[in-house]
Amino acid sequence: MGVIIHDAELLIQFRSPDTKEKAFTAIIKKYQEKLYWHVRRMVVDHEDANDVLQNVFIRVWNGLENFREDSQLYTWLYRIATNECLSFLDQQKRKSALPLDESESGLSNKVIADKHFDASKLEWKLQLAIQQLPEKQRLVFNLRYYDEMPYEEMSRVLETSEGALKASYHHAVKKIEDYILNH
Repeated sequence: MGVIIHDAELLIQFRSPDTKEKAFTAIIKKYQEKLYWHVRRMVVDHEDANDVLQNVFIRVWNGLENFREDSQLYTWLYRIATNECLSFLDQQKRKSALPLDESESGLSNKVIADKHFDASKLEWKLQLAIQQLPEKQRLVFNLRYYDEMPYEEMSRVLETSEGALKASYHHAVKKIEDYILNH
């Protein structure tokens, strides 16, 4: 197991031309899996998640030089990943030119199309329930439930008040419970 390098050290290395690429590779290694699953839970499809993640890392590479460190690197990365997810989902809606509720059900169809899908398993029911949520509620639910992100941190990532996030999470949980009980 390698030595764990702290973000502050990685940022210093990134700003030096000699160690820039090595530092960037270390940042990717450190956060890639967490960011992948954050993205995947929003866009559902593995290929789409990889495409979005690639865009995230391009934006990180281009923006890291100007990262002011007024938030943690982790927070900044999640904000970029979140914005890329929302942009991607927005493009999908515009491409399909379907009404909002139909494009939302498109995500449900992607869940059902997964080769591991088994409607009798609670995890799949949960996934279908999550896909019924409006985008922002889905995002808040995923960050809280899967990433166990504290509301304080989430408010920095999503630039929203903690109170609004708590309300959003509460509504999401109610909708998921209703969906699971009624499907």
